[in-house]
Amino acid sequence: MGEPDRRRTGPLDGRTALVTGAGTGIGRATALMLAEEGATVVLVGRRPHVLAEVAAVVADAGGTAFARPAHVEDADEVRELIRWTRDTAGPVDVLVNNAGAAGRVGDVRRLGEDEWHAVVDVNLTAVYLLTRAVLPDMLERGGGSIITISSLAAVRPTPLGGAPYGAAKAGVRNFMAYLRNTYGDDLVRATCVLPGEVDTPVLDSRPEPPSAERRAAMVRPEDVARAVLLCATLPARTVVEELVIAPTRSGRPAGRPG
Repeated sequence: MGEPDRRRTGPLDGRTALVTGAGTGIGRATALMLAEEGATVVLVGRRPHVLAEVAAVVADAGGTAFARPAHVEDADEVRELIRWTRDTAGPVDVLVNNAGAAGRVGDVRRLGEDEWHAVVDVNLTAVYLLTRAVLPDMLERGGGSIITISSLAAVRPTPLGGAPYGAAKAGVRNFMAYLRNTYGDDLVRATCVLPGEVDTPVLDSRPEPPSAERRAAMVRPEDVARAVLLCATLPARTVVEELVIAPTRSGRPAGRPG
């Protein structure tokens, strides 16, 4: 008796999804969920061993994933990444722009140009480069989904996230609106997901990382991943333009009236 067929089937069967920042946090959770629903997932990040670990988890569950280290803020690397993806897994049907970086300086008066550019390049420029690279295939094939993880810092910037982080997250929100207004009739769906605080490793880079108690009340990576999965699996006629995901508990000392 042969081995049972463990290949994943689901609403994303036969689709190729590329997820940036796929080694940890939201990206990892998203990649695993997309693979569970049948997608072939391309895992992109900077650390090969972390990506390989996620790919192994997908494979153990019967899915298909390919790991590809890349600096997504580099135009040449992005072009090569998309060429490689096309040859290895097929044209990208679902692009999840998740890679991000927070600044370490909250006071803009002490913010250096190098940190500004580093944060903006990963959070904004990379989204533009990846989108530009996958759009031709999406238009030729009759559509696709571009889902970008922004942040509530796009609409409520604070020193905690830093000036370049909030500015970049606002930029990708605007860019997704541009894509909808420009390519929506071509069935290219552009979604902006704006999470509140999410318990991910990026919080460790803050000037004052949150306490364990505060992190316990935050949104989890898998919560955001479920939202991404919804956006990716809706019928092509429907787009979730923008989705805000916030912790139920405010964290403020004052609660409901007595």
